Amino acid sequence: MKVEMMEITSQNLLAPKIYEMTLKGELVKEMGQPGQFLHLRVPDNSLLLRRPISINDINQEEGTCRIIYRVEGDGTRVFSEMKAGDLVDVMGPLGNGFVLDHLNEGDVAFVIGGGIGIPPLYELSKQLVARKIKPIHFLGYASKEVLYYEDEFKALGPTYIATDDGTHGTHGNVGHLFDLTSETPAAVFSCGSNGLLKAVEAKFFEAVDNVQLSLEARMACGMGACYACVMKLKDDETGMKSIKVCDEGPVFPAGKVVL
Repeated sequence: MKVEMMEITSQNLLAPKIYEMTLKGELVKEMGQPGQFLHLRVPDNSLLLRRPISINDINQEEGTCRIIYRVEGDGTRVFSEMKAGDLVDVMGPLGNGFVLDHLNEGDVAFVIGGGIGIPPLYELSKQLVARKIKPIHFLGYASKEVLYYEDEFKALGPTYIATDDGTHGTHGNVGHLFDLTSETPAAVFSCGSNGLLKAVEAKFFEAVDNVQLSLEARMACGMGACYACVMKLKDDETGMKSIKVCDEGPVFPAGKVVL
């Protein structure tokens, strides 16, 4: 983990309130595991806490990485107003991401995401393809209006889309997509809302040996010092033990924490 003033090389609006930012710097050399995140300092002294944003894409040759974020408050609003050439204070890469070492060439992996939980799954799928593993994507959005990266995922493997309002793809949530393929996965990877992760755990936990879930949580320090992002452990009968999403996650095996 390092801190660097990284240069913004581009900023694009992908959908209403959803932005794609490309960053360049030496910090990219530290990046490799899909599912990790960056902690960005807002260039506004009235906003003290950094914002955790997952890494969407890593390009070692160009020394760049991408993040995708949704404007939800003052911090992300400030980020959205920054331009190419601006510098942003970045800490990272942080956390433990998805583990791929157990997979073999020719395996099938289900990649399941929803909303703003979708971005880190793109780098994951890139790395799966590089290992000659077949990703099948199941992606959920609120509507066609806020859909992004459909073509990018399709370029990596079969991609099924669901929208809550039925304006694109299958009408309903991501769970309606699983029966659209007859493939049997060797692993399942998912990132999204708590409801989505619960559904994935319920569907695949007993059927698939390897199910990895990336949790979303409010964070403060991002390094495990403040205990702002703790989750209860599922096998703890006392209810007293907890685990920190920021440094022990954000990716956990299904069944590890209470969702």
